Amino acid sequence: MVQAYILIQTEVGKAAAVAAEIGAIQGVVTAEDVTGPYDVIVRAEAADVDELGQLVVARVQGVSGITRTLTCPVVKLS
Repeated sequence: MVQAYILIQTEVGKAAAVAAEIGAIQGVVTAEDVTGPYDVIVRAEAADVDELGQLVVARVQGVSGITRTLTCPVVKLS
């Protein structure tokens, strides 16, 4: 199982709608509005890195109102 945080910048005023739409995507654990340089932070899970990439590129980035994403895979250091 691969987990990642996806940091999302949205068009002005679109954060809530983007978070709600992304939250309904299979593989998304949470999608929350935040303040700061990003507007939405998503926690996602996939079987492997390829499936994670497909989730981000094919499903998340296709949501209207997104201007940029940054995917941060979770690593286990211990």
